[in-house]
Amino acid sequence: MASDTPPTGTPPAAPDPAIQRARDIALASVLGLVATGLAWELWLAPTGSGSWAIKVVPLLFCIGGLMRHRLYTFRWLSLLVWLYALEAMTRAIVEGGLSQALAVLQLALSLVLFTACAMYVRWRLRNGRQRAEAEAGAEAVTAKADAALRGDGPLPFDLLPVGALV
Repeated sequence: MASDTPPTGTPPAAPDPAIQRARDIALASVLGLVATGLAWELWLAPTGSGSWAIKVVPLLFCIGGLMRHRLYTFRWLSLLVWLYALEAMTRAIVEGGLSQALAVLQLALSLVLFTACAMYVRWRLRNGRQRAEAEAGAEAVTAKADAALRGDGPLPFDLLPVGALV
């Protein structure tokens, strides 16, 4: 069974609170879209035999990826959500009554979902870049210190290990 921990054995870092909040908002929006789509097509304002309820199936596939913080899921979901927004805009203009209200709700949920996905991706990439720069900086300092201790270069005092002057 494959593990989600990195090969070094260190557990994955806890997500930033802003990233966690964006994931929670995206997950709530997806569940809201699923509930709205099913209720709309099966009970509240069905169009025919309820066969349009199948439109929520693609949203069900993304729930696992959202739960596991998979960046790829957030990226493709931010593209998929525009199909739901387009349907909502069309039905909000064409239909009236309860269907129009449900279409406005679906449009609002779609916009919230897109915003949450976009912010999640942006924050995850920014955090990853900052973490990589910090690691690269630490590795560069370590490499300079190692080279200095080997005698390959000058020995700057700011790179000396703590016990080197004893």
